[in-house]
Amino acid sequence: MGAVMTGMAMHGGCLPVGGTFLIFSDYMRAAIRLAAMSRAHVVYSFSHDSVGLGEDGPTHQPIEHIMSLRAMPGLRTIRPADANECAQAWEIAVNADGPTALLLTRQKVPVLEGTATPGRVRKGAYVLLDADGTPDIVLVGTGSEVHVCVEAARLLTADGLRTRVVSMPSWELFADQDPAYRQSVFPPGVPTLAVEAGCSLGWERYADASVSIDTFGASAPGAEVLARFGFTAENVARRARELVTGGSQ
Repeated sequence: MGAVMTGMAMHGGCLPVGGTFLIFSDYMRAAIRLAAMSRAHVVYSFSHDSVGLGEDGPTHQPIEHIMSLRAMPGLRTIRPADANECAQAWEIAVNADGPTALLLTRQKVPVLEGTATPGRVRKGAYVLLDADGTPDIVLVGTGSEVHVCVEAARLLTADGLRTRVVSMPSWELFADQDPAYRQSVFPPGVPTLAVEAGCSLGWERYADASVSIDTFGASAPGAEVLARFGFTAENVARRARELVTGGSQ
């Protein structure tokens, strides 16, 4: 499928879109890499992008795949948080040159206040929920974990911690922004906790610690698996408090 998409794109006259579970990007990797080298205008719609897919278990639950795709030169990856970000991501994929990988969740996620503002996904990362004054902690999430960050921020705010939530759908698009904008999103000296249902490798670029997964998953209903690996508002808030106070990371 990946090879055929590249051939169609290079021939011209259409925009090829192919879809499968994110875990199966492994089977497509050589074709994706060729598309990236060729700047082929294709869109990969990768669904079931985390351990939240549930009972299919570790064989179908991607762990390293998000970072693996981010590591590929010339490939634009976007992991939207909700329907609004997804619509913006599709607009980018359709109008931009080169290949785009959309990393989409199976879970039901809420539509978040503030994601409908046009152009936010194009920035790669943006402040979704801000503190009153300089934040004590920044929570940065992607995809289906952004709403967990929002819920955790409410708990932390109730504890008196000024909390900023950043939605970061695309590392590549964020890297294209000027340094002043990047620093406005992640203020120097403010502790940052990343929340993403994938491996921790790479998050040291933006965060001081992460709620992440560095093992294979488990077979259980999606919500149970996510809770087991710590993707709950309560656990994110706990990890954030530890980071602010200098406790265990």
